[in-house]
Amino acid sequence: NEMFSFIQEFKQKTRFFYGVSRRAEAIYAMLNRMYREPLLAAEKQADPRILAPYGFTAYSQGDDDGILEEIFRRIGVTNKQFIDFGCAEGIENNTTYLALTGWSGLWMDGGEESIRTAQKHFQRQIESGKLKVRQSFITRENINSLIEEAGLDREPDLLSIDIDGNDYWIWEAIHTIQPRVVVIEYNATFRPPHQIVQDYDAAYRWRSTNYYGASLKAIEALAVKKGYSLVGCNFAGVNAFLVRNDLAREDLFSIPFTAEHHYREAMHDAFVRGYSRHAKDVGPYINLAGE
Repeated sequence: NEMFSFIQEFKQKTRFFYGVSRRAEAIYAMLNRMYREPLLAAEKQADPRILAPYGFTAYSQGDDDGILEEIFRRIGVTNKQFIDFGCAEGIENNTTYLALTGWSGLWMDGGEESIRTAQKHFQRQIESGKLKVRQSFITRENINSLIEEAGLDREPDLLSIDIDGNDYWIWEAIHTIQPRVVVIEYNATFRPPHQIVQDYDAAYRWRSTNYYGASLKAIEALAVKKGYSLVGCNFAGVNAFLVRNDLAREDLFSIPFTAEHHYREAMHDAFVRGYSRHAKDVGPYINLAGE
């Protein structure tokens, strides 16, 4: 009948456009690699301590999986514990690869549906006690109590903060742990030397625009206060990597440990993971340098 024919035709067209989309994505990914790899190879030859050339994507949005692996190759691991704020569904974040390769830790996110999905996919890790998954909207007022309730070591190997807004303020507020490595999202809209931070708003939710977070120079300044060194950024210009000062040796990481040296422009399409350039937006900012 006509309805059956219509459904069959619709299915065929859907399969066709899906196939075209997948081929276009594959071509785009190949072109990205052709552009990216020579640049990174040249950087690595010039200074093998630079982190970006070691990046790869397993479960991270960008090349963070590879960069974290390289950092811990250089400084070693201790307890193989992580804390990840903004874990989403656990399918694509900075610690999923670690959770699947023997690490343990805490995931936390404000989305109820995201946490339910993570609990479903990682039931084995949760039941074994290797992974704790909590649903909570994270603020600087509750962050330390949330960490303490998890019962992890005071010096976990890794802290990852990716909550699309109050990241700077959350890290500033944390005093119950001293992670060896911190990865935190920065806003590449503001280049060094500008120290720009989004106003703190406990109820803030990202609007899918370029109004969020803090500039890399602001992150660097906060790191200095907390005893950390900025050792690199990922190729896509999204995440900054900080290593505790007692571990950040100059023979291990590219110097100087400044935003001017390590800044990378945002290229959100660089790894073809379903998100594109952010729409331009403004909101209340604080200029930490008082300019």
